[in-house]
Amino acid sequence: MVSPRYWAGVVTLVVVAATPAQAQQESSAGRVKVVSGPAFIMRASKLVPAQVGQEVFAADALRTGADGRIGVTLKDDTRISLGPNSEVQLERYNYAAADGKLALVLKMVRGVTAYVSGRIAKLSPDAVRLETPAAIVGVRGTSLAIRVDQ
Repeated sequence: MVSPRYWAGVVTLVVVAATPAQAQQESSAGRVKVVSGPAFIMRASKLVPAQVGQEVFAADALRTGADGRIGVTLKDDTRISLGPNSEVQLERYNYAAADGKLALVLKMVRGVTAYVSGRIAKLSPDAVRLETPAAIVGVRGTSLAIRVDQ
């Protein structure tokens, strides 16, 4: 017969082992709304084919192929659309309006990206930054298209 002390130890080990995994899980930054042709989410150095409804997380990158297009809506209603042969990295995303923690940093790597600002830009314009290899764009609640040639 196994003692109750043994089971208490087993339960403690399971809880301790599971805690770091739960702490590392990120919350969703948004969802894929439109996909056409080859489009991918780059997560942890792996290309995952994008699908409508799929979650996008902070630190993900979006990438399209020669005939690909992808559209994402973030939780604050920011919209990001990529044309063919494009890549954008979601460097930072924090939408906790109740706590005043707002941040959005997008790094345009290549191709064409359309951006329509959401609530973060309206509540805290300085919390939004769009980066290209040549410039950093501050946003004051707007929509724009950026083309990055490489």
